[in-house]
Amino acid sequence: MNAPSELKYTKSHEWVQFTADDTARIGLTDYAQDSLGSLVFINLPEEGDSLSVGDNLGDVESVKAVSDVVSPVSGTVVSINEELLDAPEKINDDPYGAWLVEVNGITEKEEFLDSAAYTALVEEQA
Repeated sequence: MNAPSELKYTKSHEWVQFTADDTARIGLTDYAQDSLGSLVFINLPEEGDSLSVGDNLGDVESVKAVSDVVSPVSGTVVSINEELLDAPEKINDDPYGAWLVEVNGITEKEEFLDSAAYTALVEEQA
């Protein structure tokens, strides 16, 4: 399992990359995509949508199941990765390159895990 040290992680297996103090990209971790299996569909919010910590920001469908993606921040969606709408399997190929949404105006965020803490969490769950 890969968990780059420059990213932050959630207990629900999303990664967060802050590009500014109040702007971040959010994606699914390597563990999440591996657990889900081959992704075949993704549902993302619209640009301009408001997100709150703990809300579903979308969902991903794999050959195994449909899984919600939980927002780790509160803010406004400024960009979605439109490539994933036609090719959700890019998340399987490169989970840390295939970000889902970019959020700015972040006013609240959940408590994040660093790479070591996230790796320990995944090992406990395995």
